[in-house]
Amino acid sequence: MSRIIVVTSGKGGVGKTTSSAAIASGLALKGKKTAVIDFDIGLRNLDLIMGCERRVVYDFVNVINGEATLNQALIKDKRSDNLYILPASQTRDKDALSKEGVKRVLDELNEMEFDFIVCDSPAGIEQGALLALYFADEAIVTTNPEVSSVRDSDRILGILDSKSLRSELGLEPVKQHLLLTRYSPSRVNQGEMLSVEDVEEILHIPLVGVIPESQAVLNASNKGVPVIFDEQSDAGQAYLDAVERLLGNEIEFRFLTEPKKGIFKRLFGG
Repeated sequence: MSRIIVVTSGKGGVGKTTSSAAIASGLALKGKKTAVIDFDIGLRNLDLIMGCERRVVYDFVNVINGEATLNQALIKDKRSDNLYILPASQTRDKDALSKEGVKRVLDELNEMEFDFIVCDSPAGIEQGALLALYFADEAIVTTNPEVSSVRDSDRILGILDSKSLRSELGLEPVKQHLLLTRYSPSRVNQGEMLSVEDVEEILHIPLVGVIPESQAVLNASNKGVPVIFDEQSDAGQAYLDAVERLLGNEIEFRFLTEPKKGIFKRLFGG
């Protein structure tokens, strides 16, 4: 059975698509056959971050409408034999998705023996977002360490508990993970952003990853390469750690404290 993981948030701009691309890529690097689906109908950013935008011929909506087969629409990633991308449509609106259509696609991916299906959700609680989380077994709730972002994520937790298929059927609840992005220990120390402990205290869900604020994320997005492939960067390493935790491995958290300054930096600043 495929594990269906939705990457979700209440607020836009927190790094969901960056995280979906990185986590799906990381799972594939670990030998897991993985599909990542862009649910953000009308915007379509996932294929840009994955660097396959020129290879899009058919999309998620074409498959749902029977205008193409799933095999025709899936794009095999150039960097990993285990990774496939199902892009969103740029010309349709959110209502193009239906519960029956999404279920059919997920069932077919399961029949194709995918280990993981990662659903890149739009922000908020509109149709695309609700459908992205409806069939999920697990949710990676992505938030920045700021009050408005955390508050909106709390709302998403309520929806996961009440509007998912698992809640309707009275099954085990959707397993929830907290992914904290754009974290800066120096800004936490200056009182400009919430600490990891603050966010955990508000949301009360297990922490799967803390991604440091990093120029490497923007650089990777501009190149069309998920940042997890940049193993020299702190963000790439943090995503690799998060993937290990998703797979059940105990990995110590890094990048939670400000690096100590060397003697020259202390003497001369910088």
